Amino acid sequence: MKRTTAIITVLLIAAQAFAAVRLPSVIGDGMILQRNEPVTVWGWADSGEEFSVCWDGRCYPVAADRNGEWTLILPSMPAGGPYTMTIGDIVVNDILIGDVFLCTGQSNMELPVRRVTDMFADEIASYTNTRIRQYIVPDTFDFTAPQNDTPASSWKACTQDNVMEFSALAYFYAKEIFSRTGVPVGIVNCCWGGTPVEAWMSEDALKDFPLYINEKRLYENPGYCKRIKTLEGENFHRWNTALYSGDPGMQAETRWYEYAYDDSGWKDVDMFSKDWGNDGFRPSAGSHWLRKDIDIPSGWAGKEAVLRLGCIVDADSVYVNGHFVGSTGYQYPPRIYRIPAGILKKGQNNVTVRIISNGGQPRFIPEKPYKIICQGEEINLEGRWKYSLGAPMPPAPSMMFFCYKPVCLYNAMIHPLKNMKFRAVLWYQGESNVDRRHEYADLLTAMIGCWRETFADAGLPFYIVELADYLHKDDIAGRKAWAEMRQQQAKAAEMNTNATLIRNSDLGEWNDIHPLDKKTLGKRAAEATLKDMKITK
Repeated sequence: MKRTTAIITVLLIAAQAFAAVRLPSVIGDGMILQRNEPVTVWGWADSGEEFSVCWDGRCYPVAADRNGEWTLILPSMPAGGPYTMTIGDIVVNDILIGDVFLCTGQSNMELPVRRVTDMFADEIASYTNTRIRQYIVPDTFDFTAPQNDTPASSWKACTQDNVMEFSALAYFYAKEIFSRTGVPVGIVNCCWGGTPVEAWMSEDALKDFPLYINEKRLYENPGYCKRIKTLEGENFHRWNTALYSGDPGMQAETRWYEYAYDDSGWKDVDMFSKDWGNDGFRPSAGSHWLRKDIDIPSGWAGKEAVLRLGCIVDADSVYVNGHFVGSTGYQYPPRIYRIPAGILKKGQNNVTVRIISNGGQPRFIPEKPYKIICQGEEINLEGRWKYSLGAPMPPAPSMMFFCYKPVCLYNAMIHPLKNMKFRAVLWYQGESNVDRRHEYADLLTAMIGCWRETFADAGLPFYIVELADYLHKDDIAGRKAWAEMRQQQAKAAEMNTNATLIRNSDLGEWNDIHPLDKKTLGKRAAEATLKDMKITK
């Protein structure tokens, strides 16, 4: 009898859990809703379940349909808050009404505040504003169908605990808009580095581009995608195992990173030259070792310091006096490594860098900071280093980035937001379409139409960020391609109503596809937005 009662109790609890009201991830504590627009609240429950949504003293009856879906539209509201909303048994606290912007694209939009602290550290450290908030849409993809929710995430206020993960561009954009309106600003950060425009479009929007629809069809079977990733994982495991076991610098009997290792037989090279990392004919994949001895003043001995190593192609592990101080797995992030107290000593010290090349020319990116900083003083690390090839390897296995494929990001990251209202879209994307730039204006036009239909807003403003200047002056063909891409972006702005091109080419850095000055760009985008909002100085 007791066992039967226990089973019934478990079943009742399970039934109640199944019947519980569920909200989409984007509806949660701290959210910001678009002012002066009807507010859609939606979610899921057991089929036919009835409950109430209560807002600002009024309660509205709601019932889930036969599919367990429910929707309620609340009247538009002016800027204000905080409010509390109760949905069945769920209480959503600290809701603000203001202006909400969809900030989206690839890595230059995704680039977080922590990556621009070299340029704006003091300003970032001195600013807190809990009326500016960001919601990051988690990276996810789906080839099968448009989805109705995203993985779990949450709204975060612009505080010192959270700011480093804000999109840098969106951060400066929001700051400027708030300074002029005084209205809460919500940022929906929906980005993924390296992604092309067609990944952000629905299948229907690509009807005039059958190549991309057919490419998407290749990946509609989840089992097939899983097998690709399983094999890819095995390939990389084997490559890395061979790399490690074949690298004399990592073996216990040698350890090329040790302070006392004798590198007198190594080649002396200029760190920025092509006199290393290749066989004289083609680049060498695998591991490459560089060592540099430096003299440290007595006042630095035992003190904590910072090691700056610019940017490196492709990956690196770094040692100071035989102690591991940091590693980075791909080219673009700036190498900023902390040297803990107790490692530096008076006189000769050693910095050793193990670089992993996936197949291209390994290199240090010029015109970046290469130095050790301690107590406001610094030692320059540029110039001559000792070099030795570690483990020569065949090129690293190719990687499948499903997120680069058509439709999948629209399905998984844009469509789930369809019930939200946005003041505007800030779009920074295009680097990954440069090699197919001839079709970009038409693709972006189709995407703009797709999103306006998705969000049921035919006049939704789009602010299209022009690609920043990039590549060395001697790369004539590359620079020409980027210039032509900027022309395509301008064409897209001309082809669409309520679409504005935001000038950015003058803010570029020839040696970095991710220029740091997101503040000037953010102010320019904000100025264009405020002008359209008819808010002037």
